[in-house]
Amino acid sequence: MTKTLKTTPNLSRRAALLGLGIAPVALAAPAVQAQARRTLDMVTTWPRGLPGLATAAERFAQAVNDMSGGALAINYFAAGEKVGAFDSFDAVRNGSVDMYHAAEYYWQGRDKAYNFFTTVPFGFTAQEFSTWIQVGGGQELWDELSGEFGLKSFMCGNTGVQMGGWYANPIRSLEDMKGLKIRIPGLAADIFRALGAEPVSLPGGAIPAALFSGEIDAVEWVGPYNDLEFGVHKVLQNYMFPGFHEPGTCAALSINARVWNSLDAQQQAVIATACAAENRRMLAEYSARSGAALEQMKVEYGTQVHRFADDVYAEVAKIVSDTMSGIAGQNGYSRRVVGSFLDFRSKIVPYSKLLSGSYLGARAEHLTAQAAMVDDFIEVND
Repeated sequence: MTKTLKTTPNLSRRAALLGLGIAPVALAAPAVQAQARRTLDMVTTWPRGLPGLATAAERFAQAVNDMSGGALAINYFAAGEKVGAFDSFDAVRNGSVDMYHAAEYYWQGRDKAYNFFTTVPFGFTAQEFSTWIQVGGGQELWDELSGEFGLKSFMCGNTGVQMGGWYANPIRSLEDMKGLKIRIPGLAADIFRALGAEPVSLPGGAIPAALFSGEIDAVEWVGPYNDLEFGVHKVLQNYMFPGFHEPGTCAALSINARVWNSLDAQQQAVIATACAAENRRMLAEYSARSGAALEQMKVEYGTQVHRFADDVYAEVAKIVSDTMSGIAGQNGYSRRVVGSFLDFRSKIVPYSKLLSGSYLGARAEHLTAQAAMVDDFIEVND
């Protein structure tokens, strides 16, 4: 029987062709080709090819190209290829580049509030952070800050809870922190300074050289998935956990506001959707890859895993509280950001502890095989 093509007011030509089994690609291509192609440049603070962070930025660029049918194309530049890692902010702000993929706490010199849109010590997990941004008023506060610098920002990845860094010797007490020259960014640098360490601000790509040269003697980067790539484990063997300083670190996509406003609604939706997809994908990737990377470092290089001493956590909690108060006192905007953060944390922590916290504890404790695997995996040397 020969099918006849019949359309109704509720049936598009595309849908009718699908009903006949005819692929609509041939029809869609001319429409896409007719659109004006818009090319945007994106710089990042990550070394080219770095698993997790750099690959997330590249995936985002490819997703925009694919979803727009080629109407939008993003040229990806790793740190140093077009501008220096820490020059990304100014390059996008002044319009010499269209967008960056970075961690917003790198710009805390512009405003301490930027830390709250990456991560803060004793702050939100990845899920809690996304909740605050999306439904807790965080995005509106972020838009306000970004707008002051002529930018529009989105969540575009998350590493989850990070490790606490690499050290020549385990951190068994507060005394062990004193005098450490450690690479660490954001508010965590202020915390470590208060603990007696000497924080050093370096982009990720500069870490290996600084470590091998002796410029630093301790390193906080991300976690096993990234740290394995940098070879930190070849120099330092003691790996501390968990990273109280970065419990859910967000990577941001920030675009020049004039460029953003020049895009039509469909193009803006493509970018926003690609950011949202990468925000979930990066977290999944870190969750999937970090365990295997840590096991490899333990087996091949003798990496030893240690938990920070309790007195370190207790002191950090005090310092964090004082630090928050100091930031809140800087200006009216900072007071609103800190207030929103603290209010949302006070509401979400009890429920997180009731369900997620208690569930994870019960699972590890009562599944015998699971508990044995956890103990073997960590092999805490304390």
